[in-house]
Amino acid sequence: MHILTDAGADLTVAQRKGLTIHTVPLVFTLDGRVYRSGIDIQPAEFYELLAATRSFPSTSQPAPGDFAAAYRRLIAGGDRDVLSIHISSGLSGAINAARLGAQETPEANVTFVDTLTLSAAQGWQVEAAGRMIQAGWPLDRILPALERIREATETFYTLETLRYLEHGGRISHIRALLGQILDLKPIIGVNKTDGKYAMQGRERSLKRAIQRLADIVAERFEGAGRLRVQVMQAHNPAGAQQLVALVAERFDAHLLPVGDIAPVLGAHTGPGLVGICAAPLSAFDGIPGLA
Repeated sequence: MHILTDAGADLTVAQRKGLTIHTVPLVFTLDGRVYRSGIDIQPAEFYELLAATRSFPSTSQPAPGDFAAAYRRLIAGGDRDVLSIHISSGLSGAINAARLGAQETPEANVTFVDTLTLSAAQGWQVEAAGRMIQAGWPLDRILPALERIREATETFYTLETLRYLEHGGRISHIRALLGQILDLKPIIGVNKTDGKYAMQGRERSLKRAIQRLADIVAERFEGAGRLRVQVMQAHNPAGAQQLVALVAERFDAHLLPVGDIAPVLGAHTGPGLVGICAAPLSAFDGIPGLA
């Protein structure tokens, strides 16, 4: 069985080690040039470009034909089964494009997973699927395990600037201006019911907002036992290290290496983002290499 995902999933080199994960890139445009995330440009380069321009990036999802071509390539060797794992349908139309692509390739046996999340949390589901397939698990065992991980995982972010949210129409100009004057930093999560962004609060200063991320994790996982935690960052290593230190101080956690936020999220939030992904380690029980 093959795994196909999109560039909404953030995975470190260590997480990908030993796994064969195929990715259809998401596309964005900046200063008139089109980039394929993860192919034409890497996260660090993307945020350097953002810092050097006053333009805003725009994103677009892959076309159904991109997925159809990917499915055909994967099954050319004879294995017709594909597990297609995607960024939240509440945030992107990528999974709908993938379904249309599968209709163009009836010779492929494609099973779809809507992760209802993105970034590290999506990456965790992709990584887990890879480990389970590697261990020879059947699909009827893999899918319930992925659902368990999805339900157990929480992800939260805070932002250094509101300019990108304002530009994308996610907040009003007045609200963005007020946030700038008061130095308000939003805290955003992902709703696991509809897979859309959900405001979790705001703090005055990025330092306080990062502290609040740790507080929210403590509240959500009180009594949950040992946690699996990953800190994510977008051109803000100092903020990421502040959060790593808080996690090490406050939690009994299996802490993964800090990950980079891909442009698919960074295009809407800008540089400076710091985030955290967490779940009880028990959600990964039995999955080789993850628990």
